[in-house]
Amino acid sequence: MTEENINPEMLSDKPKRKKQIIIAVIVLLLVLMAGGMVLVLRQEENSKLSLVSPSLETKKTASISPTPFPFEELTIPYLRNREYKSHLGDLEKVSENANYTSYLASYNSDGLKINGQLTIPSGTQPIEGFPAIVFVHGYIPPSQYQTLVNYTSYVDYLASNGFVVFKIDLRGHDDSEGESGGAYYSSDYIIDTLNAYSALQSSDFVNPDKVGLWGHSMAGNVVSRALAGKPEIPAIVIWAGAVYTYEDFAQFSIEDNSYRPPSQSSEVRRKRNELFAKYGQFDPNSDFWKQVPMTNYLTEIKGAIQINHAVDDNVVDIKYSRNFTSILDKTTIVHELNEYPNGGHNLSGGTFNQAMQNTVEFFDKYLK
Repeated sequence: MTEENINPEMLSDKPKRKKQIIIAVIVLLLVLMAGGMVLVLRQEENSKLSLVSPSLETKKTASISPTPFPFEELTIPYLRNREYKSHLGDLEKVSENANYTSYLASYNSDGLKINGQLTIPSGTQPIEGFPAIVFVHGYIPPSQYQTLVNYTSYVDYLASNGFVVFKIDLRGHDDSEGESGGAYYSSDYIIDTLNAYSALQSSDFVNPDKVGLWGHSMAGNVVSRALAGKPEIPAIVIWAGAVYTYEDFAQFSIEDNSYRPPSQSSEVRRKRNELFAKYGQFDPNSDFWKQVPMTNYLTEIKGAIQINHAVDDNVVDIKYSRNFTSILDKTTIVHELNEYPNGGHNLSGGTFNQAMQNTVEFFDKYLK
């Protein structure tokens, strides 16, 4: 083809095609580069995620785990979540009769040696072991309390009816180690009670599934909070108990002339002052105080509750028991309130045998 025969339009298209090719190449390169950058970024992101994920999981786990706070040990959640593990020490025989043998015994409660009186029924031991009761005494000035003197008739009645009875000397009483911390603003006695419960469960002569609690006066608070802390306890019995909602403490008070407050220099007094300085007096709307009354933790309780109270009790008003019962009435918890016209704070005189018989029948039903 000669130069004269070349179409002028063909000449003008040539540079256009070159431009188009160049643009196409540039676009292709840009696409490839962008794709490469996206791939690199994704790889880096995945790498970062693989590095970040464990820390995020750690943060998530940490947020679930409760953070310790001052006086946490006073709360029901703390009592529920901690471990109780103990066993009985050597038994020292004290006496024997036709119904049972009595011993001095001890167990470990958070590093303290706690003593008590232990009775074991006479006769053939059931294959599963005997039913048992942790017996928790009421308020007696610690310096006056004596293991084999206080509550002897109560222990005798229960022990004579086929129960292992372990009447524990709460810390700071008689020869038990530690300082007596009181019931309402400390968990020391609840911890002693639940460690005694564990000690009985680990004993080869006790049926571990048939261990109940008995408590008098301030020990009404102790055994009820112990039940809230260990909801699977099958049965508790309370005699003339006090302080369940903590609002009731302000409403009904306690008139105990034998009460001796801790000295100003004692560790108990120091801790109590710190408690009130930190959280104030009991307030049902306080996030902290809401966690203390057992009545705020009734839904998981499986055990049965019996309450015995004399109308003429001039130490602990029977209104405590009536108010507690009205709260239990709104739950599915098996419970009963036995009122007696007289008998006073210790349910003494003729009332004693009646209240004891009711107690035995209740424990027979839920522990045997």
